[in-house]
Amino acid sequence: MAAHPENNAYFGRTLRRVLIGVLCVVLLSLFLLWRIDNPRAERFRMAIIDRFVPNMEWVLTPLTLVSRMANEFQSYNRLYSQNQELRRELQQMKAWREAALQLRQKNAKLLDLNKVKLSPKLTYTTGVVLTDSGSPFRQSALINIGRHDGIVDGWAVMDGLGLVGRISGLGLNSARVLFVTDSSSRIPVQVTPSGQKAILTGDNTPFPTLEFLDNIDQIHAGDRVVTTGDGGVFPPDLLVGAVILGPDGRLRVKLSAQYRRLEFLRVLRYLPNPPITDPGSLIEPDQPAKEETTSNG
Repeated sequence: MAAHPENNAYFGRTLRRVLIGVLCVVLLSLFLLWRIDNPRAERFRMAIIDRFVPNMEWVLTPLTLVSRMANEFQSYNRLYSQNQELRRELQQMKAWREAALQLRQKNAKLLDLNKVKLSPKLTYTTGVVLTDSGSPFRQSALINIGRHDGIVDGWAVMDGLGLVGRISGLGLNSARVLFVTDSSSRIPVQVTPSGQKAILTGDNTPFPTLEFLDNIDQIHAGDRVVTTGDGGVFPPDLLVGAVILGPDGRLRVKLSAQYRRLEFLRVLRYLPNPPITDPGSLIEPDQPAKEETTSNG
């Protein structure tokens, strides 16, 4: 005769309760046994450990591994936190390094401006580049000095070493610099050591061309190009650059000015000599002859 399902369920619940009660009694007994401070209890505890612990190694090994993994995970968290902190410090160091490099570049450019030897007759005013035109059809820049600083339209502008252009447009506190690379720029120059004169013509490329040369055969790559001072616009002997041969076969000039890193520009105060209108006044007129007087005595 088959057992009734309700009787099986009741029997299962009763068995579980008995097992849970026995387990609680055993755990409570072990707890009390481990808490008793008695030599006999201590010997009994050691006997139990010697009897069961070696046989329970297969249980302790996973527990040991889990404990080790927990410790390593904590160590990994500490390493991760330290790594994040080091990354933040490295980012700050990069920002400080970039600031230091920018300051060093500005310092070097200012030192270059001071090292350039100009004619004692020339004075200058240094300005900061505010912005450039950003147009492929016009090569120019805006600086933070103008009419208030005594700047005159047409004055030459240099960077730390070479000619950059001329003042072309004035405001009270700003001025526009027209680069020698602009298509509207025409500058009389001289090629040394041959001494030939030419016109430096801008064509909106980094390398302006040399036009109207008398004898091209006397020009060689690397020859120095300076201003002549003809026309009274630019002072003479300002360094422009060196001669190169362009890919189109034309003679061009590699400019000494660093157009990609223009931050400070020097405006030269140049007042040409007044034109001579009366050449005869340069010759000292003859002094009138003294009249000889004779005395009768």
